[in-house]
Amino acid sequence: MQLSQMFVHPMKSARGISYSRAYASQQGLLHDREWLLVTPEGRFLTAREFPRMVLIEMDLIPGGMLLKAPGMTPVMAMTQVYTQPVVTAVWKDEFSALHGDPKVDECLSQYMGVPCKLLWLGMQSRRVLQEASTPMSFADGYPYLLVNQASLDALNQELAQPVSLRHFRPNLVISDALPYEEDDWSLLRIGDILFEVAKPCTRCQLTTVNPLTGEFSADNEPMRTLIRTRQLPEGICFGVNLIARSEGILQLGAAVEVVESRYTF
Repeated sequence: MQLSQMFVHPMKSARGISYSRAYASQQGLLHDREWLLVTPEGRFLTAREFPRMVLIEMDLIPGGMLLKAPGMTPVMAMTQVYTQPVVTAVWKDEFSALHGDPKVDECLSQYMGVPCKLLWLGMQSRRVLQEASTPMSFADGYPYLLVNQASLDALNQELAQPVSLRHFRPNLVISDALPYEEDDWSLLRIGDILFEVAKPCTRCQLTTVNPLTGEFSADNEPMRTLIRTRQLPEGICFGVNLIARSEGILQLGAAVEVVESRYTF
């Protein structure tokens, strides 16, 4: 097995960037989910509610990023401007992040069709992953999401219209495994980095957002098929959430080794 693709999503729910080489820390891949759109009151926004968010693209530049979206004038968000602490939350985790440029807020508010503001995680995250006592990004619940290409291929055999990896927004993609083999893993090594499998990744309507059009699928796929085929004790699952036990550089082609499995025969 090997690492075949990597994606960094600089802003939660926006389009990911494909990488061939990236630094992996306990917080996640470098720059992953370090920006967040929130309401003026601090409630976080995602493509579950605003599917057009998946069309927002980012080019990482020194000290910030350039944001682009259909019909929106490109705008730069520079981290040096983001200095004002504000309280926000991702699900049940309440913590502080940094607010900055009102011009960026104005551009994104016009694109989104609702008032919103952009927050930066900061150089040091103020959110903690409780079970590992490590810093946490704006990701839903865990620093890493891994998807098995063979599992996606098996799912697409059940669908009238195949879906892409981007429907599932993974950080890490592996190849040369068996379909849904990842359900049984508890500890794996990718290159030189050791990862604990925290849990299967539960899924929601975000999987039905077309990453090319920013629209929900008319037939509720692939969620309808996942409900039928991927009911696990944890819920409707596809992929696995990981916690890094070490840090270092990940590169495409790195060997993937299963160190421990949940079940032994």
